[in-house]
This record gives sequence, structure tokens and C-alpha cells, in this order.
Amino acid sequence: RVAVVGAGVSGLTATKCCLDEGLEPTCFEQSQDIGGLWRYTEDIEAGRPSLYASVISNSSKEMSAFSDFPYPEDFPVFLPNARLLDYLRRYAERFGLREHIKVGTTVVSIRKNPDFATTGQWNVVTEAKGKQTSHVFDAVMVCSGNFSEPSLPLHCFPGIERFRGQYFHSRQYKHPDVFQGKRVLVVGMGNSGVDIAVEASHVAAKVTISTTRGAWLLGRVFEHGYPWDMVYNTRLMSLIRNSLPGPLSRAWINYIVNQRLNLENYGLQPERSCLVREPVLSDDLPSYILTGRITIRPGVKEFKDNSVVFHNCPEEEPIDIVVFCTGYKVSFPFLEESVVKVENKHASLYKYVFPTHLQKPTLTVLGLIRPFGGIMPVIEMQARWVTRVFKGLCQLPSQSVMEKEVNEKKKKQVQWFGLTFDEVLKTEWLVYMDTLASFIGAKPSMLGLLCRDPWLALTVFFGPCSPYQYRLEGPGRWEGARQAILTQWDRVLKPTRTRVPAASSSFFPSFLIVLGFLLVLAAVIFGF
Repeated sequence: RVAVVGAGVSGLTATKCCLDEGLEPTCFEQSQDIGGLWRYTEDIEAGRPSLYASVISNSSKEMSAFSDFPYPEDFPVFLPNARLLDYLRRYAERFGLREHIKVGTTVVSIRKNPDFATTGQWNVVTEAKGKQTSHVFDAVMVCSGNFSEPSLPLHCFPGIERFRGQYFHSRQYKHPDVFQGKRVLVVGMGNSGVDIAVEASHVAAKVTISTTRGAWLLGRVFEHGYPWDMVYNTRLMSLIRNSLPGPLSRAWINYIVNQRLNLENYGLQPERSCLVREPVLSDDLPSYILTGRITIRPGVKEFKDNSVVFHNCPEEEPIDIVVFCTGYKVSFPFLEESVVKVENKHASLYKYVFPTHLQKPTLTVLGLIRPFGGIMPVIEMQARWVTRVFKGLCQLPSQSVMEKEVNEKKKKQVQWFGLTFDEVLKTEWLVYMDTLASFIGAKPSMLGLLCRDPWLALTVFFGPCSPYQYRLEGPGRWEGARQAILTQWDRVLKPTRTRVPAASSSFFPSFLIVLGFLLVLAAVIFGF
């Protein structure tokens, strides 16, 4: 029996993976419906993520699909929150998940059973309609997400206590009408900050973004108009990135990011350009900077009654509203700190999943990772691995080995996604997916594919590393995986070629060029 905490993206795929392995999941969801982060509500509910109405996915539908459930071909390439919620509901319906979900049920506490050392069991206390119930489960999958508790470090902003205008965290933002005719300051330059600044600029008198470190700026629309992640996350590109020495790899990424526009000219170049920062996805921001609708400023030095002073800028800038896009805290209030300890928004987990010190590996955290790619397939792969560990079909390394790996990563200094650069190289989207897939025997064999299905092998290596690749072989093999891979570009083009018939297409160069590359790289591919 497995307790699943939360019925968002993580909880749904965790429940499904439990069923695939013959386990008995019970999913507890404190709200009245599934969907988690992607279920938009006008009201801000305590303990729940809160979206603004216009949120659109940052990863394309083909790269963010669950590996055995492609999006409908008529869905847009990047999904508004309502369409993504629709997909999650279809997923729950297709795999019969709702009967295993208890909505309106809050997990109050999770504690080790007295005989944990021998059984690995957990005592889970839940509350529904004011009544608490105690359960015993053989394992627990924590899928509660990390977008519920805002981080608002006001002590880092001198003078904020005397500021007479309005200020709030981005979690409270819903619609841009609050900015009508106002002078708006957005503090922080993550994806939410840029989205809110762009929306505000349509109605505000002036919009300024304050960023201390700058940002790598990418667009959802990438080379030749294709989705960014279908171009960036290919096995060939990943092989090149991870084969180059560190400085060359970082220089190459810097070059790719600056191909679209010179970030320095827009005031966006990261403070230390030799480091890789979390990318921001926006197709609008460059043109809004060019047209003066948005201004980029350095970090805030101090607030005054009706204005702000920036570092290295002596002039005061009048403002009326401040939106703090300063991220979220990671917390698990229902767990004891001794089970999962969080420091600097980072938990000490083996492969971002398993606490290293438990006598029995029967509690996991899913989704506490920010890869440069679609999060949904990553969480699904975590769940596939976890459920096989629970069944005893996959073994974890010794505690000392797991702790050594986690501690070595902590010692690094260079940051990306709040993690070290070396760590991210190891946990880059495709590398991380391949690592977990190899644990369960689902990593595609390039040599095997080349021998039995050459065209599929070429598509897998040179084309997007779509999640369906991890259903070609091994546990959970899906008969539709091959067809899903070969038709992925058709599903991308279907909703955009609305004026002319949508013919089959591909991002490949000619077959001869591909074959030439394959011959040159054959030895490397076999090892890859």
C-alpha cells in the first residue's frame, strides 16, 4: 500500500506508475479536484499553488507529454493552463486514476511506524471534513510540489517598511488590471517576473524589471520557428554539450543563447557570463524593451516613500506598485525535519528522490528538481524508478555511496537553477532521464535500434528526445511508442498549418547528411 501526497502532475503519474507495478496507491488531495498547479482558480487557496490567468507552459507538448500518452494533435504546441489541465484530466480518465484519489483530504502528518527498521512502514494521519484518520502504509510518495509557500525576503530590501505604495508577491497576481495607469516595478527576472511585466506593460504607465544577476533569455520559438526544446534537447546536442570541456561547453551555450539577440545590448547579460544561469523564456520581452514598454534595471538598493533607488543608479525612480517575483520556499510541514531536511531550497536527496539516511527506502519526494526541459516526463521517470524500488526490483546503492554523491554536489560553488553547474551537467534533462531509465532498463539502445530499425534510430538520435523513447523497450514498454516518435512533428505542425494542408514534416537535414554524421559518430553513439 502506497500513500501518494497530492494529485497534481506528480501525484497523478505516481498513482499511475503504482498501478502499473501492481501496487495499491491511495492519493490524498487537499483541494476538491485534481490538477495541482495547473488548476486555475480566481481565489488564492491556502496551501495550494496559485496561477495567474494567462500562464502558458514553457515546454512544448511533445516534450512534456507523459511517455505513453501523447497530447491530442489539435492541442497548441505550448499549452495555456486550461488545456494542460484538460490533458491531466484525460490522463486520469484513461488510466482509471480517480477511483484511487481522495479529494478534500489533507495529509496532517507522516511518521515512521515503531517497527520501521524492519517493515519500513509509515503512519499517515489525514483530515477530511474535520475528522482525522490514521492509516498505515508500506511506502509514501511525496508529490506536494514546491509552489505553495512564497519566499518574500523583505529584510533584503532596505526601506520597504516606509514605502507608501502597494507591494505583493507574484503568487497573489491574477490579472493585469491591478496595474492600470500605475508605475510598476517587478523585482526578479524569472519566468513569472517576465510574464507579469509583459502583461503589466499593456495597461501600466511604466514597467521596470529589477534584476541583480541578469538572465539567459530564450524564446519558445527557436531556430526556423521550431519549439526551443525540440531543437535543444536532442541526443546529438546533449552528446556535444557533455563531451566538451567545461569552459568550452559553457562558451558554446553562451553562443547559442546570444544568437537570437545580444543580451548585453538589452541589459540582460548575466553578471558572470561564464556561468550558466536559469534561462527565461519570453518571445515578447526583447521587442518590449526596444519599444520602451519595459526597462531593465540593476538590483534594488533601497526603497523610499514613493520611489526606488537602484545600485549604480543615483537617480530615484517613482513607483506605485512592487511585485516581488522572489520564488518559493521548499517545505514539507507534514514530515519531521529528520526525514527530509531542506537547506537553501534544496533537499539532500539521492538523485533528487530518495532521502539517503532512511533504514528502508520507502519514502520519496518527486518533482523537487528544475531541469532544462519538460518536468512532467522527468517526474514520470522518477515514479517509474521509485515504484520498482518499492517492489524490490531495483536496488539503491549503500547509504555511504548515496551520501557521498549528495555531499560532493553540495560543495560546488557555481550555480545554475540554484544548484551547482557540475551537478546540473549530471542532471541535465536528457542525461538525468537516461540515468533513471538505465536503472529500470528502459533506456533506448542505439546499437540495437540501428540494427533492427535504422530510420527509428536516426530519429531517436538526431531528432527531439521525446518521452516516448523511454517506452521502446524494458518495463512498461508501449506498442505505440515507435509511431508516436515518428509522428511527433506532425502533431507539432497540425495546429499551426491551418491555412494549408499539414503535410508530414521533419527537422532533419537530408538523409545523406544524417547518414554521414552517423558514420562519423558511430563509435560514440554505440557507447551513448
